[in-house]
Amino acid sequence: MLNFFRKPRIESLRRQYDSLMHEAYILAKSNPEQSMKKQQEAIDLQRQILDKIDKGRL
Repeated sequence: MLNFFRKPRIESLRRQYDSLMHEAYILAKSNPEQSMKKQQEAIDLQRQILDKIDKGRL
């Protein structure tokens, strides 16, 4: 499964996910509502990644 993360499309989505989670972490104390929105975006992106891996659309 680790080989999937080396595919360019998956790697790009993974970087977006990491960025969103980092933003959510930074916002957690100052703006919890915005942090939750960023986390939800990241979760949706994570679902897209898993769907692409599951369906073999790399």
